[in-house]
Amino acid sequence: MRPENQSSVSEFLLLGLPILPEQQGMFFTLFMGIYLTTVLGNLLIILLIRLDSHLQTPMYFFLSHLALTDVSFSSVTVPKMLVNMQTHCQSITHTGCILQVYFFIIFGCLDSFLLAVMAYDRYVAICHSLHYNSIMRVELCVLLVIGSWVLSCAIALSHTLLLKSSMRPENQSSMSEFILLGLSIQQEQQGIFFALFLVMYLTMMLGNLLIILLIRLDSHLHTPMYFFLSHLAFSDISLSSVTIPKMLVSMQTQQQSILYVQCISQMCFFLVFGCLDNFLLAVMAYDRYVAICQPLHYTTVMRQELCVSLVAGSWFLSCAHALLHTLLLVQLSFCADNTIPHFYCDLTVLLKMSCSDISLNELVIFTEGGMLLFLPLSSILVSYIWIVATVLRVPSTKRFFKAFSTCGSHLFVVFLYYGTVAGVYFFSSSGGPNEKDIIASAMYTAVTPMLNPFIYSLRNRDIKQALKIFVDRLTS
Repeated sequence: MRPENQSSVSEFLLLGLPILPEQQGMFFTLFMGIYLTTVLGNLLIILLIRLDSHLQTPMYFFLSHLALTDVSFSSVTVPKMLVNMQTHCQSITHTGCILQVYFFIIFGCLDSFLLAVMAYDRYVAICHSLHYNSIMRVELCVLLVIGSWVLSCAIALSHTLLLKSSMRPENQSSMSEFILLGLSIQQEQQGIFFALFLVMYLTMMLGNLLIILLIRLDSHLHTPMYFFLSHLAFSDISLSSVTIPKMLVSMQTQQQSILYVQCISQMCFFLVFGCLDNFLLAVMAYDRYVAICQPLHYTTVMRQELCVSLVAGSWFLSCAHALLHTLLLVQLSFCADNTIPHFYCDLTVLLKMSCSDISLNELVIFTEGGMLLFLPLSSILVSYIWIVATVLRVPSTKRFFKAFSTCGSHLFVVFLYYGTVAGVYFFSSSGGPNEKDIIASAMYTAVTPMLNPFIYSLRNRDIKQALKIFVDRLTS
């Protein structure tokens, strides 16, 4: 590990409030009371909204998220301040300080966005009262909340990375940019591959946007399965957009450099949407299990609140997963060789380029990353085992084909997703990405998201019917 590339600051001192020593106890009691009131009051609001069916409206849906944000916002700073006041230990580690900044910005921004969303809700309720129910639908409410989370996480990540990069040069890695070698293709083939990937990317964008649009416009598709499918389509768009546009620009301009901050950001968002795909496929498998194995209880089990919670939980876990690996990575320094033998900034490749000790990073990947992959995959397998057992319990050709038509598309996507992931991360060479690994990565980031809309549209009668209605509207 080179000394000049490491931060000389391992911790900071938080001076706290400018109060006299004899006033410490009084202020500690005051802030403890305020904090407990904040936590208990907001948790009570969330509980009441959750339990009372009369409060299942957009306004209270947003209010419950605002209450959760307020609890989190206070919890980022106040407990640490109370501990410091009680123990007189004012130090905070470098990583702890960066984490506090990150989460403070997230929940501060989220508060701001949610207040704006609630203002819009009140505007619609008062100025367009007759159209309130048609405007403030479940899908829009969920989209507004998720959009607030995504924007808040993106703002916090950008400021955190800029904070890291704005430290004094002697405290930072000397690496200011990387070189993405891209696909190993000959110069005369650049045009063909550029056109090929551009067509695949545009097809992926149009196909998934069409899926989202059809689900948005057709009331027959306002069910949990299609609600999850719309989020999967959005995740596929985002996953491809993190890597493919940069690769296309590099192929066209021959400019293969990428700034250090851009590289870390690309890796972070790639982890977010890759992990989100993983969770959404597991959620969709659970939905199919309930639909086939517990059809009489489907509407009571797959309630709107549960669907929203499953998607919000998927987003939260994905962002936390990406943040954990990003923060661990930015603590490392990199050697003189800044060449990345890939077309995007992959976590495993960046770790191999580091000249720091990466044992902690590898341990977290093996434990946390393995768990986040194993648990969703296990839930998918268990769900389909129960589905098969239920279908075979009362053998019927009609029932078998109904189950196959219901699950066929999802099962196809599951095999496609986990097959390409296994090819990229489990069967790749240990010495670094070779040509086969890069091709597998291209399949994972470009081909699979492009095929998903075709799989669902070709194998799903509801989607085909909605598409027919949509085309008829356009031509009429």
